[in-house]
Amino acid sequence: MTASTSRFEGPAIEHTTARAAAPPSRPAGPLHGHLTTTVPRELVHRAAVAEVVLTGWQRLGEARFAMTAQWPRGHSFFTPVNGTHHDPLIAAETIRQAGALLAHAEFGVPLGHRFLLEELAFTVCPEAIRVGGAPAALDLDVTCPKIRKRGRRLAGLCVETRVLREGRLAASGRISFSTITAAAYRRLRPQRVLEAGYRPLTPAAPVAPAAVGRLSPADVVLSPTGEPDRWQLRADTCHPVLFDHQGDHAPGMVLLEAARQAATAVLDRAPVLPLGLDCAFMRYVELDLPCSIDAVRLPGAAPQGPQAVLVTARQEGRPVFTSTLRAAPLD
Repeated sequence: MTASTSRFEGPAIEHTTARAAAPPSRPAGPLHGHLTTTVPRELVHRAAVAEVVLTGWQRLGEARFAMTAQWPRGHSFFTPVNGTHHDPLIAAETIRQAGALLAHAEFGVPLGHRFLLEELAFTVCPEAIRVGGAPAALDLDVTCPKIRKRGRRLAGLCVETRVLREGRLAASGRISFSTITAAAYRRLRPQRVLEAGYRPLTPAAPVAPAAVGRLSPADVVLSPTGEPDRWQLRADTCHPVLFDHQGDHAPGMVLLEAARQAATAVLDRAPVLPLGLDCAFMRYVELDLPCSIDAVRLPGAAPQGPQAVLVTARQEGRPVFTSTLRAAPLD
């Protein structure tokens, strides 16, 4: 994938050309114990401390790391599915944060650099992500099977993460991305999105929240088009979680949520529990242009078993994002 066709995950902090600060000292012993803080929000591209799920990290080898994280019992957006299971998309967010943290804190990527998101995939183990009587305390086993450098600078990273809860595998996944300087990013983007007068499209009316497994219209990212199994992406840049910080394109988590909601609508079996997603990001999803979301159920699954749905986002007639989502009904 070339830089000109990749999609960017921008940082959640003010753009700066300074290098990432030296990481806080990390304990020599186990990371678990009295977890009283999160990792610095800047290192995981979040503006709000409340949206940081990682709580610590430690280098174990040249390309292996231990991390800790916590999933809350309740969240304003990552709400429990059916009231019984942690939202699987918080696993995707955990994997994303692990990749950003390593790039900045362990591989020296300056905070002002941009990340070109290429792929993100995860699976969850339903029994291990049930909501309990306390926030879920998690141990992450993180490895970097592919480390690409340009000279001494990190050019790209593939990060694989296993999420353990009380020793049981709760989720696993990977994320791949490239990094470029802020100056290179500006050269790649259309001039209009960098100008002061740039304005995203006004969000259209949402589909009925219940049809896509949501409770609040504010959390719906799809608008009806009048065509079956086709929607328009509804990107509300005022959403405090999906748009935690300002940007000039749709964040990756918005597209993952669009895939989840489209699959839920196609399956018509809300609530459904996503068991896994496998996503590819091909181009920027521009906020000032319409973006269509199409979903089709894939054949071959047993009627009452997990179902697979292919979701494709297109802009100006070109695919910009694809996702295959597997989901199971919840009684």
